[in-house]
Amino acid sequence: MSDGTRQVLGPIGIWTGTLDLVPASEACELAAELEELGYGALWMPEVAGRDVFVHLALLLSSTERLVGATGIANIWARDAVTMAGAMRGLTEAFPDRVVFGLGVSHRNLVEDLRGHRYEHPLAAMRRYLEEIDAAPYTAERPTAPVRRVLAALGPKMLGLAAELADGAHPYFVTPEHTAGARTALGADPVLCPEQAAVLETDPSRARDVGRTYTSVYLSQPNYVRNLVRLGFDEADLADGGTDAVVDALVAWGTVEDVVARVEAHLDAGADHVCVQPIVAERRGVPRQQWRALAPALAEAGRRHAAGAPRGG
Repeated sequence: MSDGTRQVLGPIGIWTGTLDLVPASEACELAAELEELGYGALWMPEVAGRDVFVHLALLLSSTERLVGATGIANIWARDAVTMAGAMRGLTEAFPDRVVFGLGVSHRNLVEDLRGHRYEHPLAAMRRYLEEIDAAPYTAERPTAPVRRVLAALGPKMLGLAAELADGAHPYFVTPEHTAGARTALGADPVLCPEQAAVLETDPSRARDVGRTYTSVYLSQPNYVRNLVRLGFDEADLADGGTDAVVDALVAWGTVEDVVARVEAHLDAGADHVCVQPIVAERRGVPRQQWRALAPALAEAGRRHAAGAPRGG
């Protein structure tokens, strides 16, 4: 099934939470534009906005080929029967156009926001996946396989992704992490890292925008621990991270600079890179960056799919 998921996704997608910040009708128009620009997949998060599966259904209904992916659907938000119903129902309606990224999220988003107990996340994920597989389903069954990947950073969750899912969707990572994740997963599971990007050549302005992104995630212990495993010092990760940390996590500069970072992930073993252009405005939609990056990213994806060297 991993090979099928690899083919469904293609090499390049877009990761964005901004479609939740505009009216649903505008979100559908933006999804249609992403499809027209040639992006293979659209990844969306879930925190406390629109239900991510309702949103996916709207966007998939407004497009013809675009794959919708969750990055990630929180396993604490739904019991396994409800999750299984959503996954099977969307797959039946949109065969080979949905990939379900599932994750344990973070303690504050589970306990403070949802009122659940964030305990033993690895064991909870294993149990949840087994319960999904065993869940009853009385509606029309999908003809295509239900495709799922796990939000995974450390070796144990990556191992579970290889065992019980089609692969992994690491978030807030570097190409060096991608290389290690490929080793941990083995050759067959699909590997879909996220990569933040800023089209800005002035170092100070680019890092200021990048730091608005890194500051959010460096408040979460899961991400801090992962970066410490990669060799960063905890002191470097304070206050949004040093310039070196921002540079490692955010590809900034020209279109060519961003494409080079994406290709570094592909060279390190990624099958699909979900690129997240970010803008300075808190609720801004990075439409101009999507447009500017599309041709070069599409060409990089074609080279990767063909096994050609960079620039070939």
